[in-house]
Amino acid sequence: MQRRPTDLNIAGAIDLSSLKKPPPPPPGTPPTAPTSAHVIDVTEATFEVEVLQRSMTVPVLLDFWADWCGPCKQLSPILERLAAADGGAWILAKIDVDSNQALSGQLQIQSIPTVLLALGGRLIQGFTGALPEADVRSFLDQVLAAAAQAGLPGAAGAAGAPGAPGAPGAEPPAPVTPTEPELLAAEDALAREDWASAIAAYDTLLVRKPGDPEATTGRAFAELLQRTEGVDPREVLLRAQAAPDDVAAQSLAADVEVLGEQIQPAIDRLVGLVRRTTEEDRDAARTHLLTLLSVLDPEDPRVVAGRRALANALF
Repeated sequence: MQRRPTDLNIAGAIDLSSLKKPPPPPPGTPPTAPTSAHVIDVTEATFEVEVLQRSMTVPVLLDFWADWCGPCKQLSPILERLAAADGGAWILAKIDVDSNQALSGQLQIQSIPTVLLALGGRLIQGFTGALPEADVRSFLDQVLAAAAQAGLPGAAGAAGAPGAPGAPGAEPPAPVTPTEPELLAAEDALAREDWASAIAAYDTLLVRKPGDPEATTGRAFAELLQRTEGVDPREVLLRAQAAPDDVAAQSLAADVEVLGEQIQPAIDRLVGLVRRTTEEDRDAARTHLLTLLSVLDPEDPRVVAGRRALANALF
């Protein structure tokens, strides 16, 4: 049986309630420096931005530690090494419980080391104690799988990530190039309501430039128009109402709602379907929601909340 993170052995944790606060370090003692660009120190003042907001794009692992904690000195190097090895797939946020007592109390941290997970703006229980590296690796694999299912964009676009605009060490922006001919062809096809030709044009560009954001978004929009061509929105919604767990019916209803500017009902419909279904149906509903979100403004609060709701439904 696969163990959940909360099933892991918690031996080696230190009960904070049984200890007095240790004396402060001698003046001039330098703080422990992060070991990679993917390890950050977080305080009460930076928690909202560095943890909760950042977790909307990339998983954030919270390591609650103290300089006097022996097990912390065993676990922290493991976490830092794995954070560096995973190259920004997740971020390690280190929180010194002595310097951030109010935050530790608010989060009910009773022993250290304690690890929590922030995913999609939500805090989730991780594990407690100095675990072996193999167990930590297993936990991280589950975290990354959940993040992928939730469609989190990843660390590459996060502020301060290597290669991100404005980040130290970032590459200079590429020069502006003329519009790709495939995009022009796709726009012409969309104007003619020739959805198949538009999709083909986007596919041609994606073969030449895999992952191109304009082509990816444009293709998803053209497919949305193709799926809803000729349908009667009222009939689609009535059919979905009669079959609440039918993935095809619910997906088409969400398509109709998105085109009708009913963004929130469409998101709620598919998140609810993800919660109610399992296996192939659940994955189909998840994939369809991510496809619809990809054609919308990523800064739209409904889209941001939708990604958070999907993450909560999946994890």
